[in-house]
Amino acid sequence: MTLNFYTLGVLYLVYSFLGWVGETVVATFRGKRFANRGMAAGPFCFVYGTTAILMAVGFADMRTKPVALFVACMLTATVVEWLTAKLLERLHNRKWWDYSDKKFNLNGYVCLQYSVLWGALGVVTVLWGNGLLLRLCALVPDWLLHPLVWVALGIAALDQLGSAVLVGRYAAQHPVLEQLNQKLEARSDTLRRRIAVYVEKRIQRAYPEAARQQPTAVQKGETDFLSAADLLWLFVIGAFLGDMVETVFCRLTAGVWMSRSSLVWGPFSVVWGLALAMATVLLRQNQDKSDRYLFAFGTVLGGVYEYVCSAVTELLFGTVFWDYSKFKFNLGGRINLLYCFFWGIAAVLWMRYGYPLVLRLMKKVRSHIRPWMTAVLAVFMAVNMLTSALALARYDARTSGEAPNGQLEVFLDEHFDNARMERIYPNAKKVTKAE
Repeated sequence: MTLNFYTLGVLYLVYSFLGWVGETVVATFRGKRFANRGMAAGPFCFVYGTTAILMAVGFADMRTKPVALFVACMLTATVVEWLTAKLLERLHNRKWWDYSDKKFNLNGYVCLQYSVLWGALGVVTVLWGNGLLLRLCALVPDWLLHPLVWVALGIAALDQLGSAVLVGRYAAQHPVLEQLNQKLEARSDTLRRRIAVYVEKRIQRAYPEAARQQPTAVQKGETDFLSAADLLWLFVIGAFLGDMVETVFCRLTAGVWMSRSSLVWGPFSVVWGLALAMATVLLRQNQDKSDRYLFAFGTVLGGVYEYVCSAVTELLFGTVFWDYSKFKFNLGGRINLLYCFFWGIAAVLWMRYGYPLVLRLMKKVRSHIRPWMTAVLAVFMAVNMLTSALALARYDARTSGEAPNGQLEVFLDEHFDNARMERIYPNAKKVTKAE
């Protein structure tokens, strides 16, 4: 049985549950009392499920290279844990775990000993765990598996959303518990009050670091606070600049002008846009760090990010958009050492020169950007990305000999034929899907 939406859903839920079991057992043993880990109401640590999905999608073709697989899993899990810790601190103004007392730690978010453990567990899941779960999925008929997955994922999504709201409320009101109780008692919603008290007690027991720390890092009054609108504009700016850089680079190295866009309308590279926005959120509080720190961060995170992007797009669209097999020190043709260094250089240049310049410009033009402008941009990019995804999916099906099914696919065939798709994605190569 191959990876698809339903089997990936099963992997996500199972590994989220197993991650919760492992975290809870360790925390209970250390604290000598039951500690319900995770921030969801149910028995899940969804960061484990997310990491497992990234490994299943990205590293399935590395099963014959156990050493490379171990390194890839270790780096991926480390990056995900670092990102999760950093984003939680940004959102809730406090650390949820702290490894500062351990050797070889990075900002207290990750440490070498746990990274090695995650690498070993990743190897186990890719080599044996995923295969076992896929075989079990094959025993369940589709008429039963599909609705079960949809229902389970729906419940999981509601659980994460609701818990995120309650955790955010907890983080904003803690540590003055009396104020929390007063606010809760003033409300008439008994169920909401009980859930909020439950979450508060659960966090205090399971995450003592978060429970006893004062808010850190991000303050609401900081001058360079980035709103959702700012992040949208940063994404678009990064997508445009990334496309331009790649276009010029191809001209200088290959002697040809070619499209490097990810989207069917406009010169935008989604990979670069997401990378720039993510790097800005994660690194803007570390601008005082050395260039070596920024370079190392960009090299590692950029390499993992590009590898996963390659694997995910191949899984979704059956197409490889870049292939580095001819480069030395490449990994599955998805990344190579030289371009990983480019990611590191880009991180240094952006945080030292690009972001400060863009920040000054944003402060000047922020008052001139009306909400409707941001709304129009958001709608355009959303429609652009959705149309591009549909066009790519139809391109994959059409080149496989599948006839159009419905008016939408007829429309896509008429407006995004093979010639147009090949102009937009000149380096795209169709891959043979394993049965």
